[in-house]
Amino acid sequence: MTPEHKYTPRERVMLALSHKEPDRVPIDFGSNYMTSITLPPYLALEGALGMPPEPPRFHTPLSKVVLPREEILCRFRVDTRGVPRPNAPATWRNQLQEGGTILDEFGVVWKQPAGHAHYEFLKGPFEGHPTLSDLRAFPWPDDPDEPRRVAGCKEMAHRLCEETDYAVVSAIPGGFVTWSQFMRGYEGWFLDLAADQKFAEALMDRVLDFLLALAAKLLEEVGPYIQIITFGDDLAAQNGLMMSMPMFRKLIKPRLARAFDFIRSRCDAKLWFHTDGAIVPLIPDLVDLGIDILNPIQVTAKGMDDTQRLKEEFGDHLVFWGGIDTQQLLPFGTPEEVRADVRRRILDMGRGGGYVLNSVHNVQGDVSPENIIAMFDEAYSF
Repeated sequence: MTPEHKYTPRERVMLALSHKEPDRVPIDFGSNYMTSITLPPYLALEGALGMPPEPPRFHTPLSKVVLPREEILCRFRVDTRGVPRPNAPATWRNQLQEGGTILDEFGVVWKQPAGHAHYEFLKGPFEGHPTLSDLRAFPWPDDPDEPRRVAGCKEMAHRLCEETDYAVVSAIPGGFVTWSQFMRGYEGWFLDLAADQKFAEALMDRVLDFLLALAAKLLEEVGPYIQIITFGDDLAAQNGLMMSMPMFRKLIKPRLARAFDFIRSRCDAKLWFHTDGAIVPLIPDLVDLGIDILNPIQVTAKGMDDTQRLKEEFGDHLVFWGGIDTQQLLPFGTPEEVRADVRRRILDMGRGGGYVLNSVHNVQGDVSPENIIAMFDEAYSF
């Protein structure tokens, strides 16, 4: 602790999560694969901070989302530390295909855009006109509880809990909507919601079964040591929801309830939920589902910029985590504009606690080191 700050990082975060105002707003950077930074801006940030380059570690190797090195986390006075997400077992690898694409264990094909380090979704195994028989016959991964998937997680979580004073975060990978969209293809998935709900529901249930079996193994390892458990799924776009509210309540909400009940039954950590986009209509239902923390507060999406109103309407029920824009402000603003927006979001969402500052999703390649530094330095000093 510095003389001007009276709480440890873990105390600071837990006060904010209890809707009590700490000595300053807690800061997160890279505690999970939805609050971090991609490789190009990370390498530039290392250079700007005068740090000799080190081989980067990744939350998600295909998307090149980086685990920031400890020196950077300390430089920015980050209050959280993450336990990296579970891995595929050591006996399995992504399969490199002809043409340089990669086939993953769910049968999803990924391609690497020319000139880029990351991979993007190309196609899934159920595109076209699949049947329930195709779904049953698919060679699903049969080892979600394989110990090697969570190798090292228990030891890291225990060390962070017992030997540091940071708030410890762990992430359940994936989301049943997102991975169903990958496997079915986006167009096919949306068509199924209207024309073949039996297939849509069966696919989501099969994906969720796998994710919860993996979650059970992860929480068995890290549950006693973490303060925050994260889970995410994208349910909205820039200007509105991906589906109608009646469809959400029929098809998605019961499965979220199943996931959240499952997670809560296996650990006492605060439940952190990530969903991008214009989600204002969903927030009362998310409150009803009992989540503790909402991320990323995508302020450029429709209805999301008025963070003072969001705090007034939902701040008694939810902690807000995120809020610093990665679409316009960080890539195109000046450092002073970044600092001004940081102050605004802290005033809007941080009064009385209930706010952890972070960028809206991962920092992307068009963001300068100067703006990243301005974001975190202003959060610390304001």
